[in-house]
Amino acid sequence: MISITRNKGRPALRRFLQNLAAAVFWVGVWEAACRAVGQEILIASPGRVAQRLCELAREGAFWLTVLHSMLHVAGGFLAGTAAGVLLAVPAAGSRILYHLLSPLVGVVKTVPVVSFIILALVWIRPPHVPVFISFLIVLPVVWGNVTKGIAQTDRRLLQMARCYHFGAAKTVRYVYLPSVAPYFLAACTTGMGLAWKAGIAAEVLANAELSIGGRIYDSKIYMETVDLFAWTAVVVLMSAALEKLVLAGMAKAKEKLCGGGKADA
Repeated sequence: MISITRNKGRPALRRFLQNLAAAVFWVGVWEAACRAVGQEILIASPGRVAQRLCELAREGAFWLTVLHSMLHVAGGFLAGTAAGVLLAVPAAGSRILYHLLSPLVGVVKTVPVVSFIILALVWIRPPHVPVFISFLIVLPVVWGNVTKGIAQTDRRLLQMARCYHFGAAKTVRYVYLPSVAPYFLAACTTGMGLAWKAGIAAEVLANAELSIGGRIYDSKIYMETVDLFAWTAVVVLMSAALEKLVLAGMAKAKEKLCGGGKADA
């Protein structure tokens, strides 16, 4: 038992050390670039940015700002994910619907995000623009991956399900969900990163109050490079944290689903 536990812990420790080494390397590159330029107004040093982050973390407004941006992005991400799945399921079963939706999804994927943000500022009140843009960016990613996952479902498993008289619910649970799960997981991972990028960009252009994008915009206007780097670091950290949270939640859901399958058997 002890040896098995140790063996399981070693890959996790190795991954952690590898990620730590990579982070230290790039921070070193950042520090070297800062020293080479020699002007803080162009590149702020890692130490100064870390100090500024600690200062910001002591302010109540900082956490309120982070919470507002997180709600913008999370709301758009969840809405885009739900809409992507709801549109993908019928599209995967109907060629006509698939070909009708494909051009629309293609336009959303190819048109620059800035164009959508500017149009959204005409249509929607500025506080709601980041949510809409995050939704718009996530939807095609989820739609494309889920439709592909459904299309790649093993036909032999579907035939077996029909032979054993599986109902629609059991076929979805034991055949379609395991097939679609990897594609959906990849869509959520990619979508979360894109939602943060697009959502923060929308906050910048909308100059939304109490938002990370708004603070980035202010930093640019007042040439506060340290603050600009600090708030950018917050975006990176929040994106990574939410991505880990999404992956952990999906892993638990998958484990519960598989456990339920064993119990039914």
